[in-house]
Amino acid sequence: YIGWEKNTTYTVIKRLIEKGAVKREEPGFICRAAISKRTVQNIETKALLNKLYNGSLSTFLNEYLKNQELSRSEIMELERIVGEKRF
Repeated sequence: YIGWEKNTTYTVIKRLIEKGAVKREEPGFICRAAISKRTVQNIETKALLNKLYNGSLSTFLNEYLKNQELSRSEIMELERIVGEKRF
């Protein structure tokens, strides 16, 4: 329970429906996700990169990774991921 008033909850749901993120089904005002978790993650990740790093993934990775302790296996996994993206 987050303490929202009933009208606040309905307003948030209405906005999510208008944006296409939620579908409302009758009877009973049943709401279901209209987009996948992965889609939301991609949208939010792009928004975060745009807001904080001017849309630059490399700037984000550089800033983030220089303050992290990475294991050898984590480094190898990152190298594998980048290697798959090479043309």
